[in-house]
Amino acid sequence: MALKRGCERGLLAAALLVLLNGFAVACLASGKSLPQIMQSALVIATIAVSAHAVLTLRKSRGDQLFLPIAVCLSGFGLTMLLRLKPELFQAQVVWCSLGLAVFTVMALLPGRWFLKMSLFKYSWGVLTIGLVMATALFGVDIGGHRSWIILGPLRLQPSEIAKLTLVMFMAAYLCERHVVLAQTDRKLFGISVPQLRYLAPLLAVWGMTLLMVVAQVDLGTALLFFSITLAMLYMASGRKIYVIAGIALFLLGVVVCYYGYYHIRTRVDIWLNPWADPNGRGYQIVQSLFALAAGGLFGKGLGLGRPELIPEVHTDFIFAAIAEELGVAGSMAVFLLYLLLIVRAFRVALRGRDSFRMLAAAGFATALALQVLLIVGGISKFLPLTGITLPFVSYGGSSMVANYALLGLLTAMGEEGESS
Repeated sequence: MALKRGCERGLLAAALLVLLNGFAVACLASGKSLPQIMQSALVIATIAVSAHAVLTLRKSRGDQLFLPIAVCLSGFGLTMLLRLKPELFQAQVVWCSLGLAVFTVMALLPGRWFLKMSLFKYSWGVLTIGLVMATALFGVDIGGHRSWIILGPLRLQPSEIAKLTLVMFMAAYLCERHVVLAQTDRKLFGISVPQLRYLAPLLAVWGMTLLMVVAQVDLGTALLFFSITLAMLYMASGRKIYVIAGIALFLLGVVVCYYGYYHIRTRVDIWLNPWADPNGRGYQIVQSLFALAAGGLFGKGLGLGRPELIPEVHTDFIFAAIAEELGVAGSMAVFLLYLLLIVRAFRVALRGRDSFRMLAAAGFATALALQVLLIVGGISKFLPLTGITLPFVSYGGSSMVANYALLGLLTAMGEEGESS
């Protein structure tokens, strides 16, 4: 039955119904042309069904929940975008379609290719640092972050690709070095550590994240990258001291940046007390808190709230818009979809055929979990605002394509694990 992918087919049909229903309601609420919007829905449905058909014909044993959940989350995001920023809707439809195509290609990667990928660990590391350096040198400042590179008509965010290459580097490096990293033959400040040369690549990642904080004003991506590194290091070595020391190093860097750079100090001050300047620096987070409170249990209804009062609501704060117009019920539905996606991703890691695929899958699962935690924590003032996107829901082409690629890789990594 697994080869027929019947579970995926049924859930995909349900996800497409959510998408079609959302588009129809958004059209009625905004007065947009329903036939024109339904053409976009038909494009996404055709590509998603084609992806399912290809996986079925190739007798894929990859996880059957990834594709339907991603399409359902994309449906939520596109519906809110149609409601909030209809001029960006068609562009996001194109990025979603491209993401589905990339997902299909990645999901069909043969298992033996991952063994070859693990041999190029330093290539993944150099590529990651190159993407970060290119953004620092040639990036443009948009919305207070120097995270984008302009290539003709395209506006790309290299850190979304770097997120994938960082996980591949860490998985390949830790596969080879996890034994020596778990062994300690010397003391540093009273802490047992392995030889410094084995820690050098990890210290390079720490330096890279601080560069992102200072040069790119990108606290969210820096925190995401550093957290992925620590989580994977702990999973490979089992040593809590790495996590404690890593957090201490990161906090030390942030404290130095807090007193040395105005933009970092502003972010932290807004987080601690947005009510000190509710109409100025704290306006965004204050409006987000109002939106969360106004939604209630079932929300005000699509098109009946005022989430457009939140600056950049279609990117960083789209979850606040969902909470206001769909209420606790709608936002919890989205949150549960993420929870299911993350659990299934860790399931792929636990069933991995080799250590590289286990670590890489766990790294991808951690990346998804951290992104959701950081953005939901930021808009609810549980954490400082970070400016990263909500996977599959926020507006952004680089994020959409990179996250579909991540799910495609997880599908391919689970291919042989299903049979074990």
